[in-house]
Amino acid sequence: MGGTVSNTSYLQDLFALDGRVALVTGASSGIGRELARGLANAGAQVALSGRSTERLAAVQEAITREGGEAEAFPAELGDLAAVKRLVADVAERFGRLDILVNCAGMNQREPVADVQPDTYARIMDVNLRSPYFLSQAALPHFQAQGGGKIVNIGSLTTSYGIGNISVYGLTKSAIGQMTRVMAVEWAEQNIQVNCICPGWIETELTKPLWADPHKRGWILDRVPVRRPGKPHDLAGMTIYLSSPASDFTTGQTFYIDGGFMAGGQW
Repeated sequence: MGGTVSNTSYLQDLFALDGRVALVTGASSGIGRELARGLANAGAQVALSGRSTERLAAVQEAITREGGEAEAFPAELGDLAAVKRLVADVAERFGRLDILVNCAGMNQREPVADVQPDTYARIMDVNLRSPYFLSQAALPHFQAQGGGKIVNIGSLTTSYGIGNISVYGLTKSAIGQMTRVMAVEWAEQNIQVNCICPGWIETELTKPLWADPHKRGWILDRVPVRRPGKPHDLAGMTIYLSSPASDFTTGQTFYIDGGFMAGGQW
């Protein structure tokens, strides 16, 4: 009996986020919302960032009902000044920042030949520039308290080419390299930087994809577990990468994809 209690306590300490502050971008819906809920349920105080004040309020209310603690910080991440202000506001409100989850992203499906410079710039700003400079802005806070965690959200397109989403794919491929470089530069400062690449996840934004019988069939034929992913399937890895359990894990890319990247049957 005593051994069981000891083991339980050990695991709780290993994955506990009590007293830690996490900033989650893209937290108003989909994957970001579930990651924020997971971190809050693990004990973190969560700063929720997104564009929709109304949706952020709903996520904050849901987390509070579950016994967690969260606060909304609306921000337009296409605006570099807003990016820098966001980190400062969160640190000022909570007195520290321990975890940054770069989840916000956008996409526009069109072939390379049709991409306009404005579209290219907008996707780059939100998907790549904002996590880069959010991480840079978080660095002094991590240094001041002796460490920190950054979890970047990539995609299958971090290393797998898919047609008609070239700009999105460029940003997610770059997120993988950004993860590795930041991990190397900041390792000696006890800052771990890792990347989670979701597979084919069922969210509000991907409803049209899953509603298309051809595309749904193509995906499920190539996902060994034969089901769509759910946003909550990513929460466990996010908690791990945000907790003391991952203190010796950095610069890594984790595909949470039902086995898609592993391969398939003939």
